[in-house]
Amino acid sequence: MAPRASWKGYLRLSLVSCPVRLYPATTTSERITFNQLHKDTHNRINMKPVDPERGLVERSDLVKGYEYEDKKYIVIDEADLESVKIESTHTMNIEAFVDEGSVDVIYQDTPYYLAPDGAMAEETFIVLREALRRSGKLAIARLVLSSRERVIAIGPRETGMFVCTLRNPNEVRGTAEYFGNIPVGNPDPEMLQLAEALIQQKTTVFDPRNYEDRYEAALMQMIREKLKGHKPIIAAPPERGNVINLMDALKASLSQAKPPAKSKGKTEPAAEKAAKSAAAKSIAKKPGAQKKA
Repeated sequence: MAPRASWKGYLRLSLVSCPVRLYPATTTSERITFNQLHKDTHNRINMKPVDPERGLVERSDLVKGYEYEDKKYIVIDEADLESVKIESTHTMNIEAFVDEGSVDVIYQDTPYYLAPDGAMAEETFIVLREALRRSGKLAIARLVLSSRERVIAIGPRETGMFVCTLRNPNEVRGTAEYFGNIPVGNPDPEMLQLAEALIQQKTTVFDPRNYEDRYEAALMQMIREKLKGHKPIIAAPPERGNVINLMDALKASLSQAKPPAKSKGKTEPAAEKAAKSAAAKSIAKKPGAQKKA
């Protein structure tokens, strides 16, 4: 069964356009979820709409409303919503291009896949995709999703494209409240070199398949054990270990650090070899770096 599109419309650059479909790039279907049950009957609880005056009401009697004053509402129906449709409701109109790495990750929100809508759209879609790929740029456009206009970034991905919705500036908190009291500092050069060597030693090619959700796995194991009638074993808190000074901790970490897990997909042995060589040179410069604290 073909995936269901979240949105259908047009991708447009100046006078060039093609019909496209937008699909969610992520899923939560594999997550463990819990239902609310009554503690005695273990029956699943149904959440039903209740009017404070009339009691239980049918969902067919519900309408949308906007609170313009305290406890005062104006009803908004589908005809009202249809009347405020704007260009980005049905068209991704590319307004600008930016370098691929220039979109701050803190503004990146939800990812989607973008595909041509039908064979007639493929030629235009491919031209736009390859132009983005060769230029190293992302397209910036706007799109209405869930009754809200979102700024989006569009880029090439394999034979299709990706779309990432971007947060508005008023959705991102400033850093002063959190970082204002942290000094810029002037790290000790030797400590800095050891930290850099540790980074090099653990550098690899990122493969998300190497990072299993261990909490999810432990949660499922607990559920399986409980289904068998076994009591769950309460995990002991991790030991803090001996407190040592930062220099000793860095040296010990460097001597004890394990290499990162090898990628389950395509590897880059040359990059890994270079990282190991750089780390070895850094260690060699410090004779005491391999001694445990």
